[in-house]
Amino acid sequence: MHSIHISDLAILLIEPSSTQLKVIMQRLHSEGIAYIEGAASGGEALSKLQTYRPDLIISSFYLPDMTASELIQQIKNDEALSDIPFMLVSSESRYEVLDAIRQAGVVAILPKPFAQQDLNNALRTTIEFIDPEEISLENYDIENVRALVVEDSNFSRKHICRVLNNMGIVQITQAEDGKQAADLFVQDEDAFDLIVTDLNMPVMDGQALIKFIRQDLGNSRIPILMVTSEHNTTRLSNVYKAGVSGICDKPFDPQSVKEMLFRVMDAI
Repeated sequence: MHSIHISDLAILLIEPSSTQLKVIMQRLHSEGIAYIEGAASGGEALSKLQTYRPDLIISSFYLPDMTASELIQQIKNDEALSDIPFMLVSSESRYEVLDAIRQAGVVAILPKPFAQQDLNNALRTTIEFIDPEEISLENYDIENVRALVVEDSNFSRKHICRVLNNMGIVQITQAEDGKQAADLFVQDEDAFDLIVTDLNMPVMDGQALIKFIRQDLGNSRIPILMVTSEHNTTRLSNVYKAGVSGICDKPFDPQSVKEMLFRVMDAI
C-alpha cells in the first residue's frame, strides 16, 4: 500500500498553449490533483524549479525556446532535479524524435489528445517511482540479488538502476555496452543473478550479448531482461529466439518490471 495518493502529487506543467494548458490542468483536476504550477517555456520551467520541487514534471515536446529532449537533458544533468519523474504529452509520433526522450527515462509518453485512463495509468506509474514498494521473491532475498545493468545511455542507465534500487535491488554493476558486459560476465558467471540490458548499443548490442551468454557460454540459467524502445517486430522476434527472458518497453511501468522479475527469477 502506497503512503501517498495521486491527489497528493505536486506537478509542474509546461505547455506553451494557454488553451492546452487549461485542458490538461482540468484533466489533472479530474484526478483530484490540486497542486499544479504552469510554465509556458523551458526557461520559465527551469526558473521555477529553482524554488519549486514538484513530484512530477509534465511537458509538451515543442516549447518556444527548446524541445522537451533538451529540457530533460538539463534537468537530468542537475543533481538536485535529476530524480524528478518526467512525463511527455505530445502529438509528435516519429520514432527518431521520441527515442531521445525514451532513452532519458521518462515515466510515460502520452499523445495529444489522450484518454483519461491513460493519464491515470501514467500517474500511478509516477507513484511507483516516488513511493516504491520492495518486491518479495520466493527463491531470493531481494537485497542479495546481484544485477548487471547494460545500457549505453547514461540517463537511461541511471533510470533503470533507480527503478531496481526502488524495488530493493541494491547490488548493481553497470556496463556501457554489450562487450563490456560480456567481459564482466566471463570473469565470473556466478557473480550475477540478473542481467538487464538495452538492445541498441555500440560495439556489441543486446541481442549479440544474449547470444554470447546463451550459445557461446552455454548459460541458460541467468534471467536476462531487455528494456528497449525498439518496435521492429522482426528484431524483437530475433531477440526472443536468442534467449531473452522478457522484454519491457521504454518508457516502462515499474509494476510491469516487478511482475516480470517475479516470473523469471522465481522460475529458477
